[in-house]
Amino acid sequence: MLYVITGPPAAGKSSWIDAHAKPTDIVIDLDRITLALTGPGAPQWNHAPIASKVALRARYAAIDEALKHLDEVDVYLIHTMPSAKWLARYRRHGAKVVAVDPGRTIVMQRIEAMRDPEMRRVATRWYRSRRAAADTPRAGRVLEW
Repeated sequence: MLYVITGPPAAGKSSWIDAHAKPTDIVIDLDRITLALTGPGAPQWNHAPIASKVALRARYAAIDEALKHLDEVDVYLIHTMPSAKWLARYRRHGAKVVAVDPGRTIVMQRIEAMRDPEMRRVATRWYRSRRAAADTPRAGRVLEW
């Protein structure tokens, strides 16, 4: 099974996966990939341009390979704001899409406390896109569609 986990930055997507995935499952998380590709002592949410570029290419390769093995293993993929094209691709593979959203206030507090301030822009964009889709989750809920 393919699980695509969406939501704004600092919503708890990784925590949701930690609560649901088994050790034998595949987890594709850009933050984890970036951390794995950077040197000792790199910040947990390292968004340095070169590291991000390398990690993104590794993520694409991981997605392509993982999709070939869905009959053997569950795959959990974090994709903050998948485009219609990506969603269509995921749905062709029978994906279960889960939106994790504890609410805008909590997300912005978490970003302020522990993330790169640039993530405020990403979170704002995520909430605008959800409003535009008339599918805004209620605070603290995990929505599946």
